[in-house]
Amino acid sequence: MTGKKIGMIEVGAIISTILLLARLVVSQSSAEIPADKSQVNAWFNANVKPASARVGTIDPALAQAEAEPKVIKVVQGGGGDFDTITKAIESVPTGNTKRVIISIGPGAYREKIKIERTKPFITLIGDPKRMANLTFDGTAKQYGTVASATLIVESDFFVAANLFIVNTAPKPDGKMEGEQGVSLRVSGDKAAFYNCKIIGFRNTLCDDKGNHFFMNCYIHGTVDFIFGNGKSLYLETELYVEADKGLTAITAQERGNNEQDRTGFSFVQCKITGTAQGAYLGRARKSSPRVVFAFSDMSNVVNPEGWSHDLSPERAQTVFYGEYKCSGPGAAPAGRVPYSSQLTEMVARQFLTLGFVDGSKWLLPPPNVQINS
Repeated sequence: MTGKKIGMIEVGAIISTILLLARLVVSQSSAEIPADKSQVNAWFNANVKPASARVGTIDPALAQAEAEPKVIKVVQGGGGDFDTITKAIESVPTGNTKRVIISIGPGAYREKIKIERTKPFITLIGDPKRMANLTFDGTAKQYGTVASATLIVESDFFVAANLFIVNTAPKPDGKMEGEQGVSLRVSGDKAAFYNCKIIGFRNTLCDDKGNHFFMNCYIHGTVDFIFGNGKSLYLETELYVEADKGLTAITAQERGNNEQDRTGFSFVQCKITGTAQGAYLGRARKSSPRVVFAFSDMSNVVNPEGWSHDLSPERAQTVFYGEYKCSGPGAAPAGRVPYSSQLTEMVARQFLTLGFVDGSKWLLPPPNVQINS
């Protein structure tokens, strides 16, 4: 009888430990981004710790990859392992299982860069004081829209930090077909971008598919310049809308129906600036886009209506366009279209945590490496 009681006590203790760990994981993924902008960095540091401090809670493949990272140096003019980013990526073996950090020295790298799906765990990082410039001038006419990107990321567990990612094709004037050019396409899962400046005009960022996280970034464009079917959290990111002769719109999120959960854009503590007038926060190029802005500052570049059903009135019944506690002259709710919502705290909460992108399982801070200049 005594042995049975001891066994029951041991089982009870194990169950209690499991429940405690489960609550810990839930609390990490559900910790809301604070409304006070000055507290965001502290929130990030508390919730996104290095892999060494997250044993047992992050994806096992990621934990293994981070245990023995390898650094490759790209320096123009010699002094590194390679002089182009493309050569450095080609050196990574297919089926790679270790984190490969490609440190990129200052300079302009005119390359059309693609990271294949078979090469996960790659990091591209520049010097925050002298950021490398990844640049190319591909257009939809030459490559097709999504393939025109300067940087294409198809692999999982990708990280980029301290980089300019630019498409230098001329600004479309509406006279030629296929003038638009993408700067960045992200088609892999579990990708993070820190302090990156993503610059183009129409279709700047193809947030194609997968879970993604952007922090302290700058995204510049004119029409539909953040588009795709990804599920992404944008934090403390500036969205710069450049004036254009026709319509201007920040997002063209491509969720196809309201049953799809693994898709949507959440912008939290972001800032909308620029030279445009009457820019839409989003337009519904597909039937059921899901886009939320929370705690964000909106300048007067934003159209008072806020959102567009893209001349398809039936889509007003299926879109999910929400705003929560935004500020600035462009955030006034009075003129908003009736099919957008000022969200309640209960509804907004799901868009204010790392849980929106399952970040507690994979998101890590950017690596701290010295960049050769």
